[in-house]
Amino acid sequence: MGLTHYLIVSLLVFSLGLFCVLTRRNAIGVLMGVELVLNSANINYLAFARFSSGGYDGQVFAIFVIMLAAAEAAIGLAIVLGIYQTFQTIDLEATETLRG
Repeated sequence: MGLTHYLIVSLLVFSLGLFCVLTRRNAIGVLMGVELVLNSANINYLAFARFSSGGYDGQVFAIFVIMLAAAEAAIGLAIVLGIYQTFQTIDLEATETLRG
């Protein structure tokens, strides 16, 4: 497998994540789409680190993105729980009334 194969897989994962973010009305679905986008970035980091003459930069960035994704998921799920407690639904259309 060459670099092109990894980039194609990353493109597919990114496309699926973007589709999920843009089409889902469910907050959990949007969070899962964001996770797919972040994982596509990880695939790119690891692929370029594997096929370049550099050191471990790609792995370090991938671990940083994994930590960032974990923090994003924790904060996002806390927001979703807050929305559910307030509106009894996790539909993002219901959050229009959150204005100040």
